[in-house]
Amino acid sequence: MRFGTVALFGRSNVGKSTFLNAVLEQDLAIVSSLPQTTRDALLGVVTRKDAQIAFLDTPGVHRPKTELGRRMNHAAFEAARTTDVVVFMTDVTAVARRPGKTREIELDPEDLRLIGQLPPAKQTPAVLVINKIDLLRDKGRLLPALVELQKVHDFAALVPISALQDDGVERVLGEIYALLSEGPAGYPSDTLTDRPTSYFVREYVREQVLVATQGEVPHAVAVSIDSYEEGKIPRILATLHVEKEGQRRILVGNSGSKIKEIGMAARARIEALLGRQIYIELFVRISPRWKDAPRQLAELGYSQDAGEPGKERE
Repeated sequence: MRFGTVALFGRSNVGKSTFLNAVLEQDLAIVSSLPQTTRDALLGVVTRKDAQIAFLDTPGVHRPKTELGRRMNHAAFEAARTTDVVVFMTDVTAVARRPGKTREIELDPEDLRLIGQLPPAKQTPAVLVINKIDLLRDKGRLLPALVELQKVHDFAALVPISALQDDGVERVLGEIYALLSEGPAGYPSDTLTDRPTSYFVREYVREQVLVATQGEVPHAVAVSIDSYEEGKIPRILATLHVEKEGQRRILVGNSGSKIKEIGMAARARIEALLGRQIYIELFVRISPRWKDAPRQLAELGYSQDAGEPGKERE
């Protein structure tokens, strides 16, 4: 048996959560087309006959403008620092041509900045993954990009994939397997994650906000669980926190239509995870500047130590 922890690390919106869902063969992590959808590290455990890999899906690293953003970055860097292997993920936008220049490939400057902050290869091996190759018409651009990226860091392997189409995902697992040490599994064989149900209730409600709204509202929303009563039909009361009255009006909608839509979609997502019927009721509250209030961030689950493997953040 081989075992190891693996951080999925990179900038926002490159497909880390989609990759995690693909290797787990279950839509555990929330995904959207918006950057910074993932806000803290999520454990997902893949167990095979001869190996167990504990993945940490991390927030996309970005230039933070709030305390929440700073904590998201901290979670990502802490995971990269403490795991056995790092999967550095980028996408095909990093292999753009440079018209009129001598070099054919221009690497993404944010990728270069983040690669420069990876642990040394001798300390923590890293696998580079270029995602979304299904969107790249000229596949001939991949090889020059891989050559240039290998010059920047001594990657143990370089793998082009399409996580959305499950193309190349098994190859990534194979490359990771080769880097793991022999040892006992770190989790029981039936473990999928270490997060409690309340975490996924919050995340799946927030996911439906991302689906149902646009503009500044998604990034201004956090979700807290007011009560969770077990029973034949679990009863859940949750609050959506926003920063402004206009955002509250958008989420509520005409005669409560939008919040009802969000609640119905979230209920279906949670019921699929739990395998049973639930009751959920949502409320909307204005919590000005919650993204910059340390105490309120901690209460909402975004604690300072977010990102440390095995640490519960409830």
